[in-house]
Amino acid sequence: MNYLIILTVKFVNTFFVDFWAAPRLTVELPAAAPPRRHPEKKKTAACPRTAAGKVKFAMRIAELVKKTGVPKETIHFYIREGLLRKPRRSGTHAADYAAAHVDRVLLIKELRDSFFLPIPEIKKILKKSRKQSPSEQAVSDLHNKYFRPLDRMLATEVVGREAFQEATGMGRKWLATMEDWGVITHHPQNGQPVYSRDDLILGRLMIDMDRLGFGPKDGYDPEELKRIADFIRRFVRSSHRDYYQRNLEGLSSSDLDAKGSKFVEIMSLFFYHIYRKLVREEYRGLRQAQLGRKAAAPVRNARKQKGVPE
Repeated sequence: MNYLIILTVKFVNTFFVDFWAAPRLTVELPAAAPPRRHPEKKKTAACPRTAAGKVKFAMRIAELVKKTGVPKETIHFYIREGLLRKPRRSGTHAADYAAAHVDRVLLIKELRDSFFLPIPEIKKILKKSRKQSPSEQAVSDLHNKYFRPLDRMLATEVVGREAFQEATGMGRKWLATMEDWGVITHHPQNGQPVYSRDDLILGRLMIDMDRLGFGPKDGYDPEELKRIADFIRRFVRSSHRDYYQRNLEGLSSSDLDAKGSKFVEIMSLFFYHIYRKLVREEYRGLRQAQLGRKAAAPVRNARKQKGVPE
């Protein structure tokens, strides 16, 4: 289900791409973009285990500090508060930690740094996360990555194509194609292209799609992104212009800005949830149909062997 949330976030952000002018060009598809140059935190899926199936504790506190960037005193505080499982004692003044401690410390750090959550709320989230399936955990990770409150408060524009490529990991030819298709847009400033935060998110989402196996080399047609952008652009032009002329044209500029901004966010949330809901329902229906066909296959085969008509 990882790709569903990526497509959903992409859909919502594409909704508000600058729609006033976009060239219609047929561009030969470039090769897949190179790996993103920004380092990312790596999370271990599960604790290393010994042959007997026991969790392997092979990390001292200094290594845990180095891997997470969290001070030793803070880690000890997390243990005292019950946020982190106690390490295994290997001596009077020594303790060993497992890979799961790295994952948990990074998660706590993310919740505190990005969402400013207090310890009691983090405890509730950690308790709930233990019951999540791997797919649900992957979705949570993507939410944390693309819906960080700090990023919204410190939203900045990026000036120049090289800066955009550096911030997103997108290749030069790939960026040119997305600009030709009107999926990613910019506005000129002092002779330089300036990209919004929405465009940055779109670029990163496309790189993540490719990494998850939904890129050109995997058989996914990237022109689907152009078709989605064109569809939403037509919708925005027709419906929003009519609504503006009927209801908002007489407002003062300050009232218009306030109401317009709220309306944009409300529609963003509406599109996000309706798209997410419909995709999940469709996916569930396809899965149930597939399981039904598999369950019926033995019966059909048996009927064929007996010469019974369908």
